[in-house]
Amino acid sequence: MKRLLLLHTGGTLGMTGRRPEALKPGAFFRTLRQKVPELGRLAHLELELFSNLDSCEMQPELWSALARRLYQRLPHFDGAVVTHGTDTLAETACALSFMLPGLRKPVVLTGAQRPLGEVRSDARLNLIDAVTSALQGPREVTVCFDSHLYRGNRVRKESVAEYDAFDSPNFPTLGVLGVEARFEAGLSPRGKAALKDRLDPRVFLLRVFPGLDPALALAVLPRVRGLVVEAYGAGNFPVSDQWGRSLRPVLTQAKRLGVPVVVVSQAPRNSVDLSAYEAGVVAREAGAVSAGDMTISAAVVKLMHGLAYFSGDALRRYLERPVAGERS
Repeated sequence: MKRLLLLHTGGTLGMTGRRPEALKPGAFFRTLRQKVPELGRLAHLELELFSNLDSCEMQPELWSALARRLYQRLPHFDGAVVTHGTDTLAETACALSFMLPGLRKPVVLTGAQRPLGEVRSDARLNLIDAVTSALQGPREVTVCFDSHLYRGNRVRKESVAEYDAFDSPNFPTLGVLGVEARFEAGLSPRGKAALKDRLDPRVFLLRVFPGLDPALALAVLPRVRGLVVEAYGAGNFPVSDQWGRSLRPVLTQAKRLGVPVVVVSQAPRNSVDLSAYEAGVVAREAGAVSAGDMTISAAVVKLMHGLAYFSGDALRRYLERPVAGERS
């Protein structure tokens, strides 16, 4: 039998309590052995407690530590499953995909909408599917949820109350686990497996909305090293001075301060096109980078990662090219 590492980070899947009481981290491994003993029929599993946190507490420092742990342990296993809370699962998957280049073994993240100990929990099937995906699926960072396998840096959390909590709006699924489990080939490994675990979290996400006061963004700029602008549609935002809310001064100041700007779309589907509207042209002329069809999570985390390794034109090239299948 193949050997898999199961790293538990926390999340609803391993919590205890019943609504209306608040959920809290519980004794996950004991519950796992009681509720899903058949995992042992699929693979030799080694269980490791990395953390036991609600995923709202997951921070970039923990992404780096998790990447280091996987890099150290994966040579001794055929793959890994990481159990994780759903709130920041997409961000962790993005981070791992950038920090573990040249990955040659599957790393599958999964979680649940209900704790494993509950009768109507989705955790049991998600765990079985995640282990199956780690045994048979593509050799990259993926997310397994509700019988679907997604590229990790392409997912968005779409639902709080349904079991199909995740979607991959701009990239097809890498696997469907029905009566039979069917998988796509996934990424081809490029270069030697490596660890690039540094991140610079001094990034600010600015969501554009009607009435946004540019002074707020201008006040933030001196305190950050990177700015992601979550724009309308194809990369649109106010540039008219009629109401005093043009974002032109923000782009001008960012360029003056050497703060790289990435423009991502609020729309989940399709791509940013900085040539489509006047605002996009303004952004491009100020040196902003189009996020293409990246998710908001991927754009933010990739900028954090890029800032730790590159600057100037090298950073721009890093942001504009696909690194781990995160953009077309």
